[in-house]
Amino acid sequence: MPDSVRQAFVETASVLREAGIETPELDARLLLCHAAALTHESFVARAGEALQPEAAVRLEALVRRRASREPISRITGTREFYGRSFLVDESALDPRPDTESLIEVALALIEKTGRREERLRLLDLGTGTGCLLSTLLAELPKARGLGTDLSPAALRLAEANARRLGVADRASFLASDWLDAIHGEFDLIVSNPPYIASGEIERLAPEVAHHDPYLALDGGPDGLKAYRRIAAGATRLVAPKGAILVEIGASQAPVVAGLLRDGGFLVENDGPSFDLGGRPRVVVATM
Repeated sequence: MPDSVRQAFVETASVLREAGIETPELDARLLLCHAAALTHESFVARAGEALQPEAAVRLEALVRRRASREPISRITGTREFYGRSFLVDESALDPRPDTESLIEVALALIEKTGRREERLRLLDLGTGTGCLLSTLLAELPKARGLGTDLSPAALRLAEANARRLGVADRASFLASDWLDAIHGEFDLIVSNPPYIASGEIERLAPEVAHHDPYLALDGGPDGLKAYRRIAAGATRLVAPKGAILVEIGASQAPVVAGLLRDGGFLVENDGPSFDLGGRPRVVVATM
């Protein structure tokens, strides 16, 4: 058993490094804090103290899971997204920092069009954890929104996150196969649909390929199946002055823009918006 919290951290980081984990020190700290119920501040302040036996047992089990390439968020049950903590489980895609770009683009568009104070109607297609919808509702206190998903379990998770963020009174959720069960008009539609080609999924990192739901990754043979469904029917759902924003894979901007144009949308001529890594990430389309 480690002599101290500091020694537990050193040993955990070593095990994770040997297992090929890319960020062993960061992951060691997160696992140790989770096992011992420590904040970052108390982890630093109590580094020289003994690690309680029950915490050491929990830590050992957590380290085995991470060494087998289970993501930290799946182990701890939470993921930070746009500065807020979301519950995650096996029913939905683990929110990625890259997806925060979609939030940034959506808020910038709303500011640009002077609509922040309006009672905007939002739609999140394939809501998963609800991270997009609940974040936008938290940022836009006058907005109301609908999140849809094919998975009942994902919808339950999204509802739980809406309650967690205090926006449940302005959020509703509906089981739908993309647009099939949706009626009405929306000022802003957002979606992070599955966009990985079926044959490429097994080549993804184990944290993704073996732990994210297959349906949340699988975009069909060419990765574009969901975009075709959305582009073909979304014009009936976009209100005047409204917009649709979709996350894309790095090479998909031209073809997704073409699908949206073919569906009756106008796509910004200056191309997609980029994420912090400089990759094309969001396509914006309007009526």
